[in-house]
Amino acid sequence: MRRLQKSLIVLVSSALLSVLVSACVTINVYFPEAQATEAAQEFIEKVIGTEPTAKEPGASVFKASTGLLAIANLLIPTASAQERPNVNIDTPAIAEIQDRMASRFESRLKAEFERGSVGLTQDARIGARDLAKLPLKERAALSALINEDNRDRDAVYREIAVANNRPEWESQIRQIFAREWINKAKSGWYYQGENGAWMQK
Repeated sequence: MRRLQKSLIVLVSSALLSVLVSACVTINVYFPEAQATEAAQEFIEKVIGTEPTAKEPGASVFKASTGLLAIANLLIPTASAQERPNVNIDTPAIAEIQDRMASRFESRLKAEFERGSVGLTQDARIGARDLAKLPLKERAALSALINEDNRDRDAVYREIAVANNRPEWESQIRQIFAREWINKAKSGWYYQGENGAWMQK
């Protein structure tokens, strides 16, 4: 009977260790949403000139959601440190896109956001909201401007994923940017709600 109990203990312990190791590996290769959010905020602040967001202490560090995962991270600290991803936006390609977007925003797009001609869309792009009051020539120019900015927006989401050797992150990065563009929008700007209708912040 005692031999059976010992065997069961060993079996349960092995299974638990396996779960802990698996959980550790899973959490450390998971998409780093907190870091991606910080990166998006930093990028957007430089484009539209808002005040930097105060960062919470340790916001960019993964935290285990349960006691078991915390123990797993203690048991395998080397693997945890090696697998922990970091969201890098400091590359020449990203900086070049950011500079173009900031210049375009300051020289032309800012005024269009303020008068409500354009707004932020659900897919982290911008769209024409109310062009009816504009002369035909101005409409064409604004449409070209929107297309130009959207090309850079699409490019930067892709470039951030590639810069971090995680091309599969592109859609998640886009989702975070979509949320943060709206969070950083100035009062009075328009954005699309969940149903696609334009709303004013």
